[in-house]
Amino acid sequence: MNYAPAKNTELRPTEWDEFLGHFEHRKVAMGTCGRAYSTPCIHEHSCLRCPLLRPDPAQRRRITEVRENLLARIDEAHREGWLGEVEGLKTSLAGADQKLAQLNELAQRTNTIHIGMPHFSHLVGRTLAADQPSATTHPEM
Repeated sequence: MNYAPAKNTELRPTEWDEFLGHFEHRKVAMGTCGRAYSTPCIHEHSCLRCPLLRPDPAQRRRITEVRENLLARIDEAHREGWLGEVEGLKTSLAGADQKLAQLNELAQRTNTIHIGMPHFSHLVGRTLAADQPSATTHPEM
């Protein structure tokens, strides 16, 4: 088989900057966007609704405040008869509930359980003298 010589695989500085920039642009107020490299946001930056958002545990309070605000806006939309607005706000509310549920699940998975420090007291005092044969070795005859 004839193999072509390997192409230069080194990244140019502009390519590397673009790659790193991709991850910088994934940081949003509520957490980190998990979409693939070099893909556009198909959810029009509605991060709270997006299943690709990985919520940041430090933002729990913010997400809770957004949820409370959504509830107030849903009540207002009902009073005013803005049924189309109610529908969109309920979608966002479901997203906020999902993100809070993700944070709850993450907190449960990362809780540590203290199982105690092992002790070796049953081994204390069980040393063999170097000049005495152990029970498992046979003295030479």
